[in-house]
Amino acid sequence: MTKPLAVVFYEALLPGTRLANRLTDLGYRVQSVTSIAELPDVLRREPPMVLVAQLTPRTGSIAPVIATLKADAALAHLPVIGYLPPRQTAEQTAALASGVNLVAADTAVLDQLPQLLEHALAVE
Repeated sequence: MTKPLAVVFYEALLPGTRLANRLTDLGYRVQSVTSIAELPDVLRREPPMVLVAQLTPRTGSIAPVIATLKADAALAHLPVIGYLPPRQTAEQTAALASGVNLVAADTAVLDQLPQLLEHALAVE
């Protein structure tokens, strides 16, 4: 049986690489993406079970990309877990408005990852 796919978007190596390793430990196949421009094509090529994304990349804003993906019927259901530095209220609000399902602080996302996955993947 094939392991479920998780895509991790990050520009900052930490916690990005650690998230990828943690997802592997949790039984996921992981594809890492480090370019906002490449993210939509990667997600459309093989839709994952979940996207875990850095919400504050240095090279642009991810909120419009998430909104575009959520408008795509093939990806509208995709659970998105985002992480950002603590007390980034404006960025958190923009992320949630764009379709990010859950937001965690980058300092806590590794510890909370199993619970975040359980919540994001719950069928309602």
